[in-house]
Amino acid sequence: MIDYIQQFKDRHLFHQCTNEEELNKQLNKEKSYFYIGFDATSDALHAGSLVQLRAIKKLVELGHHAIILLGGGTTKVGDPSGKDESRKILEYKTIEANIENFKKIFNHYFRDYKDKITYANNDTWLSDLNYIELLRTVGSHISINRMLTFESVKERLKREQSLSFLEFNYMVLQGYDFYYLNKNHNCSLQIGGSDQWGNIVLGIEIISKINKKDAYGLTTPLLTTSSGKKMGKTEKGAVWIDQEKFSSFDFFQYWRNVDDKDVENLLLIFSDLDKDEITSLIDEDINKAKKKLALIVTSDCHTEEDALKAEQKATDLFENKNFNQDIDLIQIKKDVSLKITDILVINNLIASKSEAKRMIENSGIKINDIAISDINHEITDKDEGSILKIGKKRIFKISFKN
Repeated sequence: MIDYIQQFKDRHLFHQCTNEEELNKQLNKEKSYFYIGFDATSDALHAGSLVQLRAIKKLVELGHHAIILLGGGTTKVGDPSGKDESRKILEYKTIEANIENFKKIFNHYFRDYKDKITYANNDTWLSDLNYIELLRTVGSHISINRMLTFESVKERLKREQSLSFLEFNYMVLQGYDFYYLNKNHNCSLQIGGSDQWGNIVLGIEIISKINKKDAYGLTTPLLTTSSGKKMGKTEKGAVWIDQEKFSSFDFFQYWRNVDDKDVENLLLIFSDLDKDEITSLIDEDINKAKKKLALIVTSDCHTEEDALKAEQKATDLFENKNFNQDIDLIQIKKDVSLKITDILVINNLIASKSEAKRMIENSGIKINDIAISDINHEITDKDEGSILKIGKKRIFKISFKN
């Protein structure tokens, strides 16, 4: 008998579960359908979603079947979970484009398990759902008192922040999704991030009352550092899984430069190495362990070839100090003088001018290894071919164009 829950706990993929013992029995009794939903609120997934992707991969490797629910319908409403304010309402065509890009990302990430993955779009059933029918089907089985206890609602009300009726309905729609998939696809388990707990429980209660079946929920933890800070952001913004939005080299470097204290946790989540191997690797050489982590995650999300190229480029730049190779260019129009802060922001190298100023004040911006101390420092034609260093691990060559 496989102890699924313990495996999830050992790999730091477990936050909480509705019934650990019964879920273990269900997963051992038969190969089960489970689902996890992704609302298409952006055109790509960021690194924080990788914990859920690893959870999917863990279960499909053990023979179970994943339904990846693309929230074409629920994205039209907006999930209030974990948010201090209402989400921006997206145009339908934007949602559809985002979903197509999500599918491309999923197809690549799960390229070795395509026969174990099914896609569903809840717009298929939610858009045609008559509101009166929804109220008659699930309305009498949902307690408003219960919904008001969910953290996503309670925290917004506690802070006296607006929670629209549109958002309040989101929980009902997600619960309906689980009910629908359970009824039509025999889906017995929903997995989600830790902020989805209330929505998942609501779906389980609807299934119990209407379908008269057992269903289960399991949540994964947030991807955080040892200090509790959310991972997945850099000076230039989100760490996107999509290679077109975040280069393989930058992606590799993000994982290569994580804090020493986070390496063990991240290797447990993202690798298949056992704990003794991880401990031995870290004890032997922490930098070697970080390279291993970066190589594994970049290979999974991009390709092994791209990961190896990124590793070699990092070695050439930071260990061999070889700046004559193919370094990313920052191109500036000739005969134009720009402040260093403007160049950093315009080229999306740093998220904001305030962040650029902070880095300059902390000697984090260098040209040819000389720290810039003046936030009004201007880059001119004289800087052609100079090496711009941002922080310890990001290097660019300045180039002027006509």
